[in-house]
Amino acid sequence: MHGDFSRRTHRPEEHYAAVVGQQGRVLLDAEANEQAELGLAADRALAADLIGRHGGPGDGFRIEYGAQSEGEKASLTIAPGRYYVDGIAVDATRPEPLPAVDECGGRPTDTGHTHPDTAAQRTAPAKATAQTGAKAGARTGDSTDSGRAWTYWDQPYAYRDVERDEDELPSGPFLAYLRVHDRLVTAVQDPLLRETALGAALPDTTARVRVDWEVLPLELGEDRSDPAGAFDAWVAEQQDRTCRLAARAERPARTENDPCLVAPDARYRGPENQLYRVEIHRGGEAGEATYKWSRENGSVVLPLTGVDEWVTLEALGRDDKLDLDVGDFVEVGDDASVGRGEIHDLLQVVEIDLPGRRVRLSDEPDPTVGRQPGRHPYLRRWDQLESRRRGAPRLEGGAVKLVEGEWTDLEDGVQIYFAPCGRYVSGDYWTFAARTVTGAVEWPTDPVGRPLLARPAGIAYHYAPLAWIDDGQAQDLRKVFRPLTA
Repeated sequence: MHGDFSRRTHRPEEHYAAVVGQQGRVLLDAEANEQAELGLAADRALAADLIGRHGGPGDGFRIEYGAQSEGEKASLTIAPGRYYVDGIAVDATRPEPLPAVDECGGRPTDTGHTHPDTAAQRTAPAKATAQTGAKAGARTGDSTDSGRAWTYWDQPYAYRDVERDEDELPSGPFLAYLRVHDRLVTAVQDPLLRETALGAALPDTTARVRVDWEVLPLELGEDRSDPAGAFDAWVAEQQDRTCRLAARAERPARTENDPCLVAPDARYRGPENQLYRVEIHRGGEAGEATYKWSRENGSVVLPLTGVDEWVTLEALGRDDKLDLDVGDFVEVGDDASVGRGEIHDLLQVVEIDLPGRRVRLSDEPDPTVGRQPGRHPYLRRWDQLESRRRGAPRLEGGAVKLVEGEWTDLEDGVQIYFAPCGRYVSGDYWTFAARTVTGAVEWPTDPVGRPLLARPAGIAYHYAPLAWIDDGQAQDLRKVFRPLTA
């Protein structure tokens, strides 16, 4: 999660049950966040113990298939309701649209706005396809109210696009599955979280954790005799995160011993406490994978209001530490690019127009990203820089080429180490705190002080099979239970 945190202290392996305050002590964001994570983990563990890997009451996430016809793409109808995946409650209920005021005295008019991320923000063809997809679901005998159900094309967090061939449902047999993960939502993605009474000069306050879900197709190839078993094997492969990283701080050579800046014996030489984030940018095998890093946990995010030759920002950073400088690398993104897991090259800041709140980048952003205000476009700053120093990491597309089996410098004595592994996955990340008081980074070590290799902290995806689609028919693969009082 790219939040502005001091550090992350939740460690499931310690089996803590609660955070307990003490009189006269400072309460930090880390303690409050850990209490929230402890409660959420306990609730989800209980649900998973009672329900199992997945299951739900009633019709929630029941799938109906609508075949392709003249002028209409094949689609799925996703029945409203709740389903549990690894104890995580996933809700597909579609909010009821609110009527608009009719000052002419007529009946209230349905605006069609049901959700901040729904088809109201899609392109016109996508909206048309969402409507025809719902009709297609109804033709297959769907007993649910298709007007209140999501479809494959307009589901809120997947951002399927009818204009993209890769988004179309397969023509042959396939398995429709549910993918779930937690996403941090700040005032950039949901402006209603900001308390406007505090004024524009102050930062936003809290953020939210939202459960995002997508219904996606999976072709199983020749292994169709046991779709559920083949799906379980595929999930095990997706969740097998073998890549590991270690971090440490080593006092750089030729360092100034200025006690006014930092302790002379400090290994971490930065002037401020930081929460570092190392994130895989472009996945793949060693040699093709790249990563990006941030000393602010990737939380320096500036909302966009326009993208052309110059990128126009809603506001600049609050101070020099949280602003943009010429030479910085930035990521242009929005809700759709995040939901789809799209990866684009990072762009470099070439020129800054402070009065106009504009930034000129080294290249024009991808035309599919940042152009729709309803998708909350933004710039996210990353802190790797190009260096001509001998032995410095090489950049590719603005990200750092990943090198295994050796310590790599980030800055101010901070170093990371990638252990040899198989394939790196875009979005996987590690975080660690660097502290000026100790002159070190907070990373687990063995009894003799050697840094330990850790798996990624996320992104943690959870999966459940929903239906096997073959010859136009949907075989339900959900596990359904009745409430105790039914």
